Amino acid sequence: TFSATSALCCASAPANEASFTSASTSFFLVAANSSTSCAAADPAGALLSMTLPNDWMSAATNGTKGILGGPWTTTASAAGTAVEFRIYANDGTTCGLRGSCATAGGDLSFDNSTLANGQTVSIGTFTLTDGNA
Repeated sequence: TFSATSALCCASAPANEASFTSASTSFFLVAANSSTSCAAADPAGALLSMTLPNDWMSAATNGTKGILGGPWTTTASAAGTAVEFRIYANDGTTCGLRGSCATAGGDLSFDNSTLANGQTVSIGTFTLTDGNA
């Protein structure tokens, strides 16, 4: 289940991305039991992390925002099956967005959810949709 903090809740409000737009906004994939919200403790088992581009979401169109400058590509730092993703604000500790991940059917879909240490991982599409869109 996908969850977002109030800072990123509405894809139609471009200003909401502001605190999550900097050279230090980070993205993590984890291999652990999926939590239910950003308020839950950070799960253990980080498989990869990356710093997102300064502007990582496109402008909102009809209540949706997608990744900008994709695909996002990085290298796995551990082996395991990814079950959750988290995006942290530029303070490095505030989780603004979390959800399930899989090769199909997750909140975030990517090329391979079973990762080997050192494997290249590519995330080609990711879209936030406002609940009223």
